Amino acid sequence: MLTNAIVSADWLFQNLKDENLIILDATIPKVTAKKELVIDKKMQIKNAVFFDIQNTFSDQNAPFPNTVLSAKEFEINAQKLGINKDSFIVVYDDLGIYSSPRVWWLFQLMGFTNIAVLNGGFPEWRSKNYPIEKPTKQQLKKGNFLTVYQPLKIKFTQDVLYATKNENILIADARSKGRFFATEPEPRKDLKGGHIPNSISLPTSEIVVNGKLMDKEDLKEVFQNINPENKEFIFSCGSGITASVLALAAEISGYKNHSVYDGSWTEWASTEGLPIEK
Repeated sequence: MLTNAIVSADWLFQNLKDENLIILDATIPKVTAKKELVIDKKMQIKNAVFFDIQNTFSDQNAPFPNTVLSAKEFEINAQKLGINKDSFIVVYDDLGIYSSPRVWWLFQLMGFTNIAVLNGGFPEWRSKNYPIEKPTKQQLKKGNFLTVYQPLKIKFTQDVLYATKNENILIADARSKGRFFATEPEPRKDLKGGHIPNSISLPTSEIVVNGKLMDKEDLKEVFQNINPENKEFIFSCGSGITASVLALAAEISGYKNHSVYDGSWTEWASTEGLPIEK
């Protein structure tokens, strides 16, 4: 069993031969990025399996990006990746710490906790000259993974609206301060700027340094400073990706009472009649 929500490249290398290990590549391009990923130059950790957040593991019929699948659909798609009940998963992305915590959080939501994020992601792995390869079409044996849905891990718009008026809940926003205060435009066209009332700004850039998550003690200090009364956390961002970075960091810091607003700012700012602050 994994005892930490995050592991080092050295730890993963030492455990590469474990028969229950599944390595997931959860790379997606940043919504703020100017260029798409260059697929023909793509490399991956040896034997990694691609976890397609934006297509296979998001509801394609939903009005907002990266919307969570139903538990049953998630189960079926995870089984197709060869994931079993006794698997242990390490997930990474090409940007260090960006989209991989989203996959960690999705598995928490589905009741599976034997998963960790690779700190520093692919850049850290590559810097140590550990084995990499070009992605190839894999023949994956169907797994027996089962979901045990955990509804307390996710929040929807009405939950968040209620939370804006509840002093026992703290909403933390992972977007940049410029987006939070509407001094820089949202990357999604025609989306209003600003933030959810009574939320605080905690940009991921303050806890991810050079593609790696701060160490545990530093994270504890950050969270203690913003939440000294140990209130329930709801994490938000643009569309649920970097909110999951905050969820991972909170978990590492010892907080258990936290959730992610799945629709995040994209849904909030697109929904008529909801209050917006700047």
